[in-house]
Order: sequence, then C-alpha cells, then structure tokens
Amino acid sequence: MEIEGRDFLNTPPKKTVRFGGTVANTLAKLQKGDTSDYELIKHQLSDPDIKDAQIISWLQEFRTCVTQLGKDHEQLIYVVLKLPWLGRSQAVVEEYLAFLSNLVSAQTVYLRACLRMVVTNFAPNLPRTFDHCHQALQLIARYVPSTSRFLMPILSDKFPFVQKSSRTLECYVHNLLRVSIYIPDLRRDILELIISKMLTLDVSAPRSEIEEVESGAQQDANGASQDECLFDMDEEEDAPLDSSRADGAVMVHPVAERLDTMMAVLLAYIKDICHVNGSLDIEKTKAVYRDLVSVFDKVVLPTHASCHVQYYMFYLCSFRLGLAEAFLDHLWKMLQAPNQPPVLRQAAAGYMGSFMARAKFLPVSTVKACLDLLVPWLHLYIDSQDAGSKAFCDINLHGPFYTACQAVFYTLIFRHSAILEGNMKKGLAYLQGLNLERIVMCQLNPLRVCLPAVTNMFAAITRKYQLVFCYTIIERNNRNLLPVVSCSTGGNSGSMEEEDDFLHGETPQGDSVVGMTPGSYDSHLHSPRSFGSPPVSFLQRPF
Repeated sequence: MEIEGRDFLNTPPKKTVRFGGTVANTLAKLQKGDTSDYELIKHQLSDPDIKDAQIISWLQEFRTCVTQLGKDHEQLIYVVLKLPWLGRSQAVVEEYLAFLSNLVSAQTVYLRACLRMVVTNFAPNLPRTFDHCHQALQLIARYVPSTSRFLMPILSDKFPFVQKSSRTLECYVHNLLRVSIYIPDLRRDILELIISKMLTLDVSAPRSEIEEVESGAQQDANGASQDECLFDMDEEEDAPLDSSRADGAVMVHPVAERLDTMMAVLLAYIKDICHVNGSLDIEKTKAVYRDLVSVFDKVVLPTHASCHVQYYMFYLCSFRLGLAEAFLDHLWKMLQAPNQPPVLRQAAAGYMGSFMARAKFLPVSTVKACLDLLVPWLHLYIDSQDAGSKAFCDINLHGPFYTACQAVFYTLIFRHSAILEGNMKKGLAYLQGLNLERIVMCQLNPLRVCLPAVTNMFAAITRKYQLVFCYTIIERNNRNLLPVVSCSTGGNSGSMEEEDDFLHGETPQGDSVVGMTPGSYDSHLHSPRSFGSPPVSFLQRPF
C-alpha cells in the first residue's frame, strides 16, 4: 500500500515524539536525586535513528541551560558530542556549531573534549565534512584564546599510525595544514609533527629496497602490457581514480606510496602559502622559510638515512635565489660552529655539498662563492692539525673536516664543467687557485675516508685537468690494510659507507638532476611524480 508515494507498511513513523521533561527540568530533578529523566535523555540522544528536527530541538534546549552543564554532567555532554551532526542538514550543522560556541565559552572544562571530537573527523570523509570541522575549530578558537595550547597535543595524539592507508594519511595531513592557516601560531609545531612522521616512513624503507620493488613492478608491467592492452580499453572508465595525484602515478612499494602522498600535500601547501595570485609573496615566504629551517634543524639534520623528506627545504629554496643562498649560509654557519655536535656539523656539510652539486637552479657564481668559503676553511683546519699530535686519519677526531672535503670533491665532480664553461683559461685558474693538491696530500688523508665513487671520479677529473694527481695516494691507501678509525655516532653525518649510483659511468654534467641526500649522495628520489612535477594546489585539492 502506498499513500502519496510513501510505502506506508515498510516506512517507520517519523520521530516527532520525545519522552521526559525539558533539559532544564531534568537537571533540576537530578539535583534532587531523581535520575530517571536524565538517563532517558542520554538514551534518546544515543538513538542511531535520531532525526534532524530532534537534534535541533535538543541542542536549542542545551544552549538555554549551558551554564548549568558543569563537570558533574560530563557523561551527558559526551553523549551530545557524539551526536551525528556532520553530514546532516545545514540547519543541524549551524545549531551544533552554535552549541559548541556556547559550551566552550561557558564551560571551558569541555574544551579538550570538543577539540578531540572535531579532530577525530579528520579521517577520510566528504569535503563538506572537513569544511564543517574547520568551521568548528575556528569558532572554538575565537571564543577560547588558549585553544592552540590545548589543540596541538590532540593533533599529535590523533595522528594516524604511519602504516595506515595513503588516503587516511593524506586527509589528516591536509587538515592539519588547513589548521595552520587560521591558527598560525601552530604552524611550526604542525610542520614539525608532519615532517617527523614522514621521516619515520623515510628511514623505514631503504632506497635500494624501494627501487627494487618499483623496478620489478615496471618489468612485470612491461611484460604484460602487450596482452593486456587488447582487453583493458574500457576498464579505466570504471576504475576509481585517485584524484589527488598529479598524474595518476602510484608507487608500488607501500611505504614509498604513503611517503609520496604526504610529500605531495606538503609541497602543494608550501607553494600555495608562498604565492598570492600566482606571484611570490616575499614576506609570507620568509616566514615559511623560518619555520621550515627550524624544523629542518630540529628533526631532519639529526636523522640518519633520510633520503627524501629534506626535499621540502630544497623545493622552497627553488622559489628564489635569495632563499637558496640563505639556506647555504645557514648550513655553512652550522658546519663551522665548534659548539655544535660533530654529527650535526657533518650533516650540514653533507647537505651543503649535495645542494651545490645537484640543484640546477643554483648559478655557478653561488657555487663558487660557497667553495670560496669551504676550501679556505679546509686549509685553515689543515694548518691547525697537520703538525700536531692528531695529524692522522681518524673520523672521530676530524669528522666535519672529512665531510667538508667530500662536499667540495662532490661539488667539483658535478660543477666543474660549468665552472670551465665559457672561459677555460679563467676557469682553470680558479680551480688551480683552490690548491686542492694540499688538501689531498695532507696527513689527514681525506681520500681514504670519502666514498670510493666520489674519490675515483674526483681523481679522474683532477687528472684530466692536471689539478691533482690522486692515484698515488689512492693506491697507497688500497695497500694499507689497517682500517680507518670509524665514527660510531648516529645521525645523517655524511656517512662514508654508501655509494652514489650516479657516479658510476661517465663524468656527470653540470645540469644533472637534483639529488639531496648528504650521507649517501643518492642520485634518485623515490618518487619522480611528486618530486619532478609541480604539486596540485593545496587549497584546491579534491577531497
């Protein structure tokens, strides 16, 4: 039987009836020891089939007596905070937001509970849901100035486990960064939280492992493509699309895919924050730079075996030469600061060398200016050590020196062509003026400590241009069976045990791809998609 298009027999009656007294009367009865109506309200609010009209009616009543809802009524408030207001009609959303505003204003004891409720909904959801969550947070922050102090621990505590799906991590990171836009006091802490989680992923999967998985998957795809292309012409129309990706590429390695997704969101955020109507905003960019450098110093520099996360810093530096020069100056000051831990000084030298060698946007003049700082510093170090009792090869004693040497050698491997280009005579005079022979021949013996690939390529280039003849020392080092005293400290300290794949084969040219790992001087980033192409606009990312 149907009446006006309604299936009468199979449709439950609309809920317009509620039981018990008003909220105000119920609270009054509770004070006298009568809990019956109080429990009835909690039961009705917990009804999974509760209707919009009922939610609005309840919320309006709660707002009229919010000053009475103190700590003694936390169970009731927790039930209200669990009401399914998201995804409801606009009227429900507006009434719920008004209730939250009244509640946190009158009863700050519930601030943490309200914040937790909102942040919990940062999980994968509809775009409108996220918008309403941020409306709620902005309202709460407006009425409670101390919101940021209570919000940050909750954002950290609610961060999904890094083994969750890429989509879960993507949504949470995106929403965290949205928070930083309207609560700017939290931006540095939010960036630190996100980058720390990305580092956890980065160090958990070695580069070789990821490349092996991706290479195997590519080979399998190539082998099957000829057969599959005959049958899959219509499949793409029905396949679910990951609309957040710039070109649809997905990493096969699960850790690499999660890291790649988070990195894409972060880079899009950096780009959008620094640009206004397509033009770089210098003041905003400087502010972001200060925050990101602080995070870099705190969590990236001390992290051993980070291969990809540091790229966020180099991406920012690509926006303007002044940023790149400021970052190089920052690393230089870190390297030469004797009060800094050696492991951080070594990491700074490693990043400095990698950045100079691989960043295509750095002009030769900037590279030479950095070499003009590094090389004299090496000579001064040799002056202070060569005649002393510690003038022998020991990474524990001279770690920053060796990493700075490798940074210089590595930079010259990749940039010598650019230095010599245009005016060979002038370029050679500059290289000769560096007096590389003294560095190579000193008692500290840096060629014995540097990566073999770096040592061999540097030796080939310097012999070609008759700058230094390294092979005598290399052969002597090879004959010496005594091991180099090794460094046992942690951190990304420009470790000498890993090789750079890019250095095997022909001499690299000055316009080589950007690679950013100081320890291993890795030549490839795991994700050519997000790192090699412009990120999707952060504020316009589809969710």
